[in-house]
Amino acid sequence: MLRLGRISYANMAPVFYELDGEGLEQVSGVPTTLNRMLMAGEIDVAPISSIEYARHADTLRLLPRLCVSTEGAVDSIQLITRKPIEQVRSVAVTPESATSVVLTRVLLGEVELVPLDQPADARMLIGDAALQSAFDDPTPHYDLGRLWQERTGLPMVYAVWACRQGIEDGLEDLERAHLRALAVSRSEPEALARRASAEYGWPAGFLARYFEKLRYHFGPRERQGLVRFFELAHLAGELETVPELHFVQGVRTEA
Repeated sequence: MLRLGRISYANMAPVFYELDGEGLEQVSGVPTTLNRMLMAGEIDVAPISSIEYARHADTLRLLPRLCVSTEGAVDSIQLITRKPIEQVRSVAVTPESATSVVLTRVLLGEVELVPLDQPADARMLIGDAALQSAFDDPTPHYDLGRLWQERTGLPMVYAVWACRQGIEDGLEDLERAHLRALAVSRSEPEALARRASAEYGWPAGFLARYFEKLRYHFGPRERQGLVRFFELAHLAGELETVPELHFVQGVRTEA
């Protein structure tokens, strides 16, 4: 039985759509929880924060054709502040995401990062909380995916599918199952949006537009964007070195 982590946000709906893989046990959690569970051996494979892979690249391996990325705005990672962004000196950050916290540091430089319940010039929210904030809060929102693309011209990779080194059985079948689920969900956008609306509570039309922004294929541009993120995280003092991308043995690497 392969223990598969699933990020408990709406952004997983397309790539988990009618996921049919025999011998799969799905375990849901926020990104930082899945990061911890993977490293502790409590799950076998999961979409985890891309920065978490970078911090443990010596012991983790990547599925070569899956990621979560955008070319520009992502909607579900928002910096919320009344100040002009260049005047932000402190950010209250969510405990649910590692990549978004480092991305905030990369984009804003030497800002103070504090827990989400403490006062700060800005708040950073991810996932469904960020989507809800766009409905509820009139405070200006800055999309970190858009800011990243404006700075680098590259896609931003928020999550990668990773497993611990030595786990191989069933991974190629799992990757194929994810790609089939994604293909079916893309061919049935209205059904996907309705199902996700019933599960997560957002209007179907809103989710349909949101899903159009998300990319799951780990292609050459995504790999280039991921390495650039690691380079900038290293320059910002968030990584000791810039890691290489190590892929699972025996799984084809063509994107």
